[in-house]
Amino acid sequence: MTISVRKAAAVAALSAALAGCGGGTGTSDAGGEARMGTHAATAPAPAAPSAAAPASPSASAPQAGAPHKAPTMAPGPNGLTPVFERAKQQSDKAVALTFDADMTSDQGPRAADGERFDNPQLISTLRTLKVPSTIFMTGRWAEEYPDQAKSIGTDANFEIANHSYSHHAFKSPCYGLPSLDGAAARADVDRAFDAFRKAGAVNTVPYFRFPGGCYDDQALRALSTAKVTAVQWDVVSGDAFAKDPDAVAEQVLAGVKPGSVVVMHCTRSAAPVTEEAVRKIVPELRKRGYRFVKVSELIGK
Repeated sequence: MTISVRKAAAVAALSAALAGCGGGTGTSDAGGEARMGTHAATAPAPAAPSAAAPASPSASAPQAGAPHKAPTMAPGPNGLTPVFERAKQQSDKAVALTFDADMTSDQGPRAADGERFDNPQLISTLRTLKVPSTIFMTGRWAEEYPDQAKSIGTDANFEIANHSYSHHAFKSPCYGLPSLDGAAARADVDRAFDAFRKAGAVNTVPYFRFPGGCYDDQALRALSTAKVTAVQWDVVSGDAFAKDPDAVAEQVLAGVKPGSVVVMHCTRSAAPVTEEAVRKIVPELRKRGYRFVKVSELIGK
C-alpha cells in the first residue's frame, strides 16, 4: 500500500472512531494560519480558573494540577485563542510525539466491563527510550486512572496537556461527537484541569487539544479566557484502530519534518499497536538526526 493510500485509510479510520478516540486531520473549517498569533515564550500562562483552585496561585506555593508556567502563544486577532501546529524552525531537527489519552464522559460502564482506555506499556516504553512526550489527557481519563495520571504528571519526562474533560466536540459537526456550547466548553476545560489536580499531577501545561481536532472561531473565542494555546498537529500517525505497527511507523517516518507535532494515542482498546510502532519510530528518527522534545519546547522557540 502506498503512503498516500495508507494515509487516506488512516484518516478514514480516525474519522469513524472519533466518538471515543480523538485525532482528525488537524485542520478546521475556518483555517488556522491567520489566527496563529505570535510566540510569547517569556510570558507565563495563568492557571485555568476553577472552583477548587484559585485563578492565580502563588508562585511560592503552586497547586498540584495547575498549569505550569510553560511558554504560550500570544492571542490571535480579536483575542482569539492561538493555534499551534508545527514549529517553523527549519534548522532544528526536533519533533514532538504527542499522545491523546482519550476517554469520553459516558464510557465508565465500558471501563467497568474491562475495556482498557489506558496504555501503561506505552508509557513504560517512552520512559525506557527516554522520549520526552506531551500527553493530551481528558479529565475523565484522569478520574478513571488517577494513579497513572499522577505517575505521568509527576515524571519530568512528560507534561500533561488538556484534551477536555468529556471529549465532546467544541464545534459541530465533528465526527458524530456530542457538542458543547460556549459556556459549557469553557467549563469543560476547567473541569479537566481540576481532575488533573485531584489526581496529583503537577507537570501540567496550559495547552489544549480540541476533541476530534474540530474548532472554529466560535470555539477559539469560547476558550479565550482560559489563557491556553490550542495545539493541533501536522503528522497523523494513523494509529487509531490500526493493526499493523509497521504501517503506523512508516506513515510517521514519511511525514515528520523539523518542528513536527505527531498525534498518536495512549488508549489500548482504540490504538493497540501504538507502543510497538513507537519502538520502531524512535530509533529510526534518532538515526536521522532528530531529537524528541515536549510541545512546550517547540512553542518556546
